[in-house]
Amino acid sequence: MPFGFATLAGRYRQPPSGLTMYRAIKVRIYPTDEQETYLAQCFGNTRWLWNYMLNATTVAYKETGKGLSKAAMDKLLPGLKKEYEWLGLAYSQVLQRVTFNLSSAFVNFFEGRTKFPNFKSKHGKQSIQYPQNIKLLPEDSVIKFPGSLGLMKTGFHKTIPDAKFTTVTIAKNADGKYYASILFNQENEPVVAVREAIGVDLGLNNFAITSEGSKYDLPKKQLTKLEKNRKRKQKKLAKKTDKASKNRRKAKLLVAKVSSKIARVREDFLHKLSRTPGIRKPSHLCRRFGS
Repeated sequence: MPFGFATLAGRYRQPPSGLTMYRAIKVRIYPTDEQETYLAQCFGNTRWLWNYMLNATTVAYKETGKGLSKAAMDKLLPGLKKEYEWLGLAYSQVLQRVTFNLSSAFVNFFEGRTKFPNFKSKHGKQSIQYPQNIKLLPEDSVIKFPGSLGLMKTGFHKTIPDAKFTTVTIAKNADGKYYASILFNQENEPVVAVREAIGVDLGLNNFAITSEGSKYDLPKKQLTKLEKNRKRKQKKLAKKTDKASKNRRKAKLLVAKVSSKIARVREDFLHKLSRTPGIRKPSHLCRRFGS
């Protein structure tokens, strides 16, 4: 095999069958105006709770040498709900998920897997998690959430796996679009190689070249056009210096929409490339090449 080529097919080591694997499916959701208002409240509540608990844990660690465990943070929740009544507007398990995620973040930090947790900002992507009591109704194109959120229109663009799902994450991107990421817990299905291994090299003139001579390129014309469009909108945004003005917020949203479009074009290309005959497995390697 030529120097610089990475083996992508034929010799991929699949995890043993029978093991539990996590698989996430991302779907577009369409909340009503009332649901958008409620989600905005939930985003703010969970963001405030994360920052409060992060600060409390940091202070406790500096004073005592020990941080707050998840159980300790959960004990603070009832008192906080009484002191800040608006905090109780969010679904209770959504708030408990914040303490779980923060506790996991600290565990990962102390075990050297990630950086120290950061405070969350109201700008950019916002998200909340529902750990249970959710019903997927693809035949009706809706997801039923617990509490005040209720039924939400959903675009199920692919078949839902016949497996148990653990959490559903609702996210609002910077471009204003809402998505739900459904995490499934299913058994691993063994993959059998249907051909010999091939090599894939990342080139300068072409995105990828296989050892068989096949060449694959990004949609350069479309990306170039979008990049120019984003550059124009960024220049207009830079001229609006008043950060509190509505015009600046509108210009910032336009930049976010173009950036989101560019990201989707790249993801679509990598998704199709990873499913091209001869480069089907392992698809996650192809996605890494594009990062």
